[in-house]
Amino acid sequence: MKTVFAQSRPNRQGVMPARPASSKFSGVTAAMFLPEELLRKTPPALPQLAELDVVRHFTGLSRLNYSVDGNFYPLGSCTMKYNPKFAEVAAALPGFTAAHPLLAQLPGGEDMVQGSLEVIWETEKLLCELNGMDAFTLQPMAGAQGELTGALLIAAYHKAKNNKKTKIICPDSAHGTNPASAALAGYEVINLKSRDDGLVDPDALAELLDDEVAALMMTCPNTLGLFEKHLPALVQKLRAVDALLYYDGANLNAIMGRMRVGDVGFDVVHLNLHKTMSTPHGGGGPGSGPVGVSARLTPFLPGPRVVKNTGSADSTFALNYDLPQSIGQVTPFYGHFGVYIKALAYLLRLGGEGLSRASDYAVLNANYMRKRLENHLAVPYSDLCMHEFAASATAYEASGVRALDIAKALLDKGYHAPTIYFPLIVKECLMFEPTETESKETLDRFCDDLLNILEQARKDPDALHAAPVSLPVRRLDETRAAREMVLSDEL
Repeated sequence: MKTVFAQSRPNRQGVMPARPASSKFSGVTAAMFLPEELLRKTPPALPQLAELDVVRHFTGLSRLNYSVDGNFYPLGSCTMKYNPKFAEVAAALPGFTAAHPLLAQLPGGEDMVQGSLEVIWETEKLLCELNGMDAFTLQPMAGAQGELTGALLIAAYHKAKNNKKTKIICPDSAHGTNPASAALAGYEVINLKSRDDGLVDPDALAELLDDEVAALMMTCPNTLGLFEKHLPALVQKLRAVDALLYYDGANLNAIMGRMRVGDVGFDVVHLNLHKTMSTPHGGGGPGSGPVGVSARLTPFLPGPRVVKNTGSADSTFALNYDLPQSIGQVTPFYGHFGVYIKALAYLLRLGGEGLSRASDYAVLNANYMRKRLENHLAVPYSDLCMHEFAASATAYEASGVRALDIAKALLDKGYHAPTIYFPLIVKECLMFEPTETESKETLDRFCDDLLNILEQARKDPDALHAAPVSLPVRRLDETRAAREMVLSDEL
């Protein structure tokens, strides 16, 4: 598809109404406000298009967009589920969208944003209840920033106790950002190998533990979609050396309303509201990675904190900056405010029963898909999975077909590909997460199309090497595409 610059034609333009001669902006130019050295010497080389050209161009681009509103997204570990539109309505209320983020910091400004402060306070309280934590901060603007915030909170806790802690342990099934966050916080990252059944081994953990271990970072269920049933033993061993347990909330969609991570021993948790609680994500954002902590880490949370004043007849909300042990502010203003308005709307609308039911359906859908595919793709961990499962395409290697080929062929069928080659401990990995919002008919249609692709892999493997053949962009050399990007349509 050509860019608007390639479509440009000299002297072609859209219709612009003439500015009234009496306009208060008549005669106003940029030279009145900017230094001469910052002014253009020549007009900008903007494309020259008719209004219809512009409308058709951007309408055509919109049709190329792939979104969960129009297509199935079985992207493992990403929870690409449908986001109900009532949450968008809540976030678009003018009382929220028109409030400037600096308003609360002006004299008397807190009185003008009581609703916004209440949203922050109420969302934190509900997230505490859902996760069994004593306090939450909504500041982090993405899951990875939430991880880093959590690692910094762990460091602050140990520093306050004069603990010499230099290491954080990450299982080999961990998300890639876990070791990166630990390293950014100044820790040495220790890799913990999973058992043959895909779970963290308490005995293997014990061999790595010493007085310099600050924490274990993990998620439950883990990235293989398996529930870590040895959590009590893991917590006991960590407590013996005053090490903390960190929960990566990427897989919360499997346990909402069914398990509170604080109740089973996790000390720090980050969530991905943009995955789990009704914000569309992908394409770089927006995200929200709130962090919850147990009581012993509460003093170190980022500030300012929203507090509720209950001394007067009319309870009001205020910002507390008097936090002597805080790690400081980790993001501008208060985080992605619009994202946690949607999360609050989602929590209130579903309630405890709805959240539990969402988790149940997510687990049911994943196990249904796993059973339909297990005789055609190797499923190395065949126990009941949670919300996702990992499969392997190694059976097709002899015919020259890889997980990548299967994923590309699914694009031609109209689906987003599943996650491939992650986690690394599964060779030729395909990881599927159908989420709770997809119907049985959608799952059956996807499985039928995938089985047809696998049949083609056996009979005509070369055909898969060309996939996709129906999209504007065909098969790319992944390495070259990343290193030698072509940012023009004039090849």
